[in-house]
Amino acid sequence: MKDMTLLPLVNEKTYDLFKSKNTYVFNVPKKANKQAIKRAVKEQFEVDVLSVKTTTIKGKPKRTLSITGRRALNANGQRPDLKKAYVTINKDKSLPFFESVEEAEEKRKSSQEKIDKAMERQTKKESKVKQPNTAPKRRFLKTKKPEGK
Repeated sequence: MKDMTLLPLVNEKTYDLFKSKNTYVFNVPKKANKQAIKRAVKEQFEVDVLSVKTTTIKGKPKRTLSITGRRALNANGQRPDLKKAYVTINKDKSLPFFESVEEAEEKRKSSQEKIDKAMERQTKKESKVKQPNTAPKRRFLKTKKPEGK
């Protein structure tokens, strides 16, 4: 396979694989073998490949409805088969697929820290402010004593 296009799969499972084992997942052509995949990754991304594992996933059968004239026919169709390659590279290197995810995660953490600090300051201010006495004040009316008695 001279020109092989590697389509990376970017989802939660592949992100976890990247974090734990430094493994990337690619959709590859069905006829590609492990050596060709390894060469293609080396050429496209200039990294050292430690291992390549492949798996073929059969396409699911799907029913389609075709309407011709007065008849409705159920036609059996099938999704295409897929071949995935799990490529493990050195821990020192990384591919640029998950950088945007990591940047978004760092931004979220920093904004959350700012919010937490602001909440702490607010609670400190509230605790410092004296609570007004809500009990009713007792006022005694001074009555003038009648003179002469």
